[in-house]
Amino acid sequence: MSTTYKLVALDMDGTVLNEEKHISERNRKAIADAIEAGVTVMFSTGRGVQSARPYIEDLGLKAPIVSVNGSEVWKSPDELHKRVLVSADTIHKLHALALEYGSWYWAYAVEGLFNKEKWLENIDELNWLKFGFYEEDAEKLAEIRRTVESWDLFEITNSHLSNIELNPKGISKGSGMIEVCKLLGITMDQVIAMGDSQNDLAMIRAAGLGVAMGNAQDEVKAAADLVTVTNDEDGVAAIIEEYVLGRTR
Repeated sequence: MSTTYKLVALDMDGTVLNEEKHISERNRKAIADAIEAGVTVMFSTGRGVQSARPYIEDLGLKAPIVSVNGSEVWKSPDELHKRVLVSADTIHKLHALALEYGSWYWAYAVEGLFNKEKWLENIDELNWLKFGFYEEDAEKLAEIRRTVESWDLFEITNSHLSNIELNPKGISKGSGMIEVCKLLGITMDQVIAMGDSQNDLAMIRAAGLGVAMGNAQDEVKAAADLVTVTNDEDGVAAIIEEYVLGRTR
C-alpha cells in the first residue's frame, strides 16, 4: 500500500483539527511518519493562509497549500503559485445581500479576514478571495443560496450546515489539488483527500482515495470511497496509518 499514495490532502476544521481546534498527538505522529516515509502531507482548507499558517508552522510542513477553497494555491508556505480573485463589485453585491437578510457574513481578502463585526468602507481597494454567509434560519439560508445561484458566478459550497461559501466559478479544493499534482508531477489517483463538508466534495471525488470523516455531512459520506472515524477520534491518523504506512491496529 505504501507505494500507491504520494500525497495526503487534509481539510483542517472538522478533519485534522479536533473540536477544540487542536491537532492530537496521534494525528501529529501519523503526519510526521508519513512525511518521513516520503509522502507529501498538505492542508487543503477553506481558511486563508494567514489563519492556516500557525498550524503549518506547528507541524513543520513545507508542502504546497490549497487555501480559501482553492482561490489560492501555494507552491510552499512562502511561495504563491496561483490566485483567483472575486471582483470588488461582486463583494459589494454579496455584502448588500447579507445586510438585507441580517445574516452573519465574512470574507477573505489577500489583506486579511473581515466579517460582520469587522467590516470596512474601502471594499474597492482590497483583493478579494471568498465570501461566506452564516445563517441559522434554514429558510433564509435557502433563499440566499437561490439568489446567489441565479447570478451564475460562483462555486457554491459550505463548511457547516448553516453556512454558504462562495468562490469564483470553477474554483474549488478539487481544482486546487489538480494544480498541486501538476507542481509535484503526480496524478490525482495518487492522492488521499480527507474532509467533512461540501467544500471538500470536489477533492474527495477527484482523489484516488476520497475519505469522509465520521463527523462529515451525509452528502460527503455518500460521495467518499470510505468513511473513517471522527475528528475527535483521530480519523486522519487512522487512514494514514492504514493506507500510507501499511499499519493495522
